[in-house]
Amino acid sequence: MDRPAFSLGIEEEYLLVDVDSRALAEAPEGFIDACRSDLSEQVSPEFLQCQVEIGTKICANIGEARDELRHLRSTISRHAARHGLAPIAVSCHPLADWKHQSHTDKDRYHALNRDLGGVARRLLICGCHVHVGIEDDALRIDLMRQMSYFLPHLLALSSSSPFWQGEDTGLHSYRISVFDNLPRTGLPPDFASWAEYQRTVGVITDLELIEDTSKIWWDIRPSHQYPTLETRIMDVSPRLEDALTLAALNQSLLRMLWGLRTRNQRWRSYGRFLIGENRWRAQRYGVDEGLIDFGLGEIVDFPRLADELVRLVEEDAVALECLDEVQRVREIATEGTSATRQRAAAAAAREAGLDRDQQMRAVVDHLIEEFHLDL
Repeated sequence: MDRPAFSLGIEEEYLLVDVDSRALAEAPEGFIDACRSDLSEQVSPEFLQCQVEIGTKICANIGEARDELRHLRSTISRHAARHGLAPIAVSCHPLADWKHQSHTDKDRYHALNRDLGGVARRLLICGCHVHVGIEDDALRIDLMRQMSYFLPHLLALSSSSPFWQGEDTGLHSYRISVFDNLPRTGLPPDFASWAEYQRTVGVITDLELIEDTSKIWWDIRPSHQYPTLETRIMDVSPRLEDALTLAALNQSLLRMLWGLRTRNQRWRSYGRFLIGENRWRAQRYGVDEGLIDFGLGEIVDFPRLADELVRLVEEDAVALECLDEVQRVREIATEGTSATRQRAAAAAAREAGLDRDQQMRAVVDHLIEEFHLDL
């Protein structure tokens, strides 16, 4: 079997906020066109008018991805500033109410609003999708089955959505709770082959219940548009370097699993029920609590899990030229995620005597600062 390219692509969704009020703001007329004058099709509107989506070009390695992502974030920020706006890379705005948002005037989004009703209108959330180049269909399905084990780890490390409508939800990724209300979400089925995948999705596409597999929103899926495996479970990361660490870990894990296959080995498969329990723990606790190690039959704290992950993929990270990025997983596991830092920003504002809304605006200030941290 030929070695896959393991090329990399990153898609991120951002929210636009007014720099004075810190409230969500709709993309003003001409904003997307101005961005596209610099970025072409790498930028597009999203479902809600306060959102914008970007996508890197195909990157051979994490270094190229860094250059791409920095350029995309910087360009969006520069054009937003001309309108008194700032982008934030966070999965839920701390204070905004979804009922006050309008969806983008585009056929695809009109159809989404019509088909999904109130479930779609609550989608005031942003995510990060990582594409890894794997052209062989059979290999993509086989690696998808095995990669499912690691999806809770990626969710925990990315968690950036503790607040919803001004309240602390107690979760580190409230975005997942909102997104799971959609159909065809969550962990993917355990397909034994590409043929089984095609037969299964063909039932609903042949009936024209959905036009194509882009309307299947599993945590990981074969991309409809590209010869990639697309990991979709992650919250979007305010910090550029955190986003790159998660992309590098995703890429390295898939190369590690491919290496097992070339040696007639594989990662042990566990059912959706068990992986789902880890998914919930990641959603609820981020890296503050551990995940279940099914082989050991015990809960392992996240700093230890992070160390095990780094050692597991170290050889692959070296081959992919992303060892430095992967090693930052230990730092995230020890110091906490964006959800941790957002709660700290709110706590500092509360201790300063600010009311709830002022605390949430302080969190937005923190998120604006983090977006520009590595640009």
